[in-house]
Amino acid sequence: MSALEVKNKLDGTLRRNAAGTRERAGIHRKHVHTKASKKTIREIVSSWLFLSPSLIGVATFFVIPFGVVAFYSMVNNPIQKIFVGFENYTRVWNNSAFQQAASNTMRFSLISVPLAVALSLFLAVVMESKIPFKSQFRTFFLSPMMVPIASIVLIWQIMFNYNGIINEIGMWLGGSRIDWFKSDNAQIVIVLLFLWKNLGYNMILFMAALSSVPKELIEVSRLESATEWQIFWRIKMRYLSSTILFVAIMSLINSFKVFREIYLMTGDYPYNTLYMLQHFMNNTFQSMDYQKLSSAAVIMSIVIIILMLIMFVTEDRYGRDIEG
Repeated sequence: MSALEVKNKLDGTLRRNAAGTRERAGIHRKHVHTKASKKTIREIVSSWLFLSPSLIGVATFFVIPFGVVAFYSMVNNPIQKIFVGFENYTRVWNNSAFQQAASNTMRFSLISVPLAVALSLFLAVVMESKIPFKSQFRTFFLSPMMVPIASIVLIWQIMFNYNGIINEIGMWLGGSRIDWFKSDNAQIVIVLLFLWKNLGYNMILFMAALSSVPKELIEVSRLESATEWQIFWRIKMRYLSSTILFVAIMSLINSFKVFREIYLMTGDYPYNTLYMLQHFMNNTFQSMDYQKLSSAAVIMSIVIIILMLIMFVTEDRYGRDIEG
């Protein structure tokens, strides 16, 4: 056998071996890919199985009922169920009682929510510093969470009654008596009640967020001659942005639930400045006007969703600025 034939035979053997190696590698990769795909599918199926009870609960108690409410808001009545489009929404929007309730609710939320966030953050920062009687102050601000609503309402009625403690103090200081629950100052009473009830819980959330700020960053910034104000805005606020968003959302939701306290103090039809959206819905429900009630509920939900989206976008942009 000549040298050329040997070389050709050797080259053919090498090519066959290389082809076999490539084929085995391809089979191995295919097997690994198939195994990974099966594992991914199993993980996805397992995840959805674990999530299914929560999804079923959310769909049953939130999504489906909201769909029914949206459907009722676009029909003439629950019996005939004739589609009328946005006629019910127009009727509700032009209703003077709805306008009054929406205006009062919006004004109350715009005042109480920023105050709840700012004051609770201020209290958390104060509690973080070394002050005497810190535990006693913390207990004082948390005590409203342990008091039943009926007791809170009774306390406020005693304090702000026409012959109550606040008016007695005002008279002693040279002022005049005010019928707080039947005056344009009525919302001040509810704002104070809202703050007294919610500041403690919000303060605890901010204290937990402040405790998670890395101490090393604060120590380094102090070595670099940073002021306490700069440390607060440049470092602490970076770690507080998500907590601020959460506290703002919870305070916004609670501001729409203040109806309980007002109802217990003033009944179905309070003074004009205390007439909230929940009063409008409660009275509409009693009159069995489901179309008006459903339309008002959908409008209220849309407004809350828009406000929450604005807060999410603001927090996202602000957090990005701080990180940058």
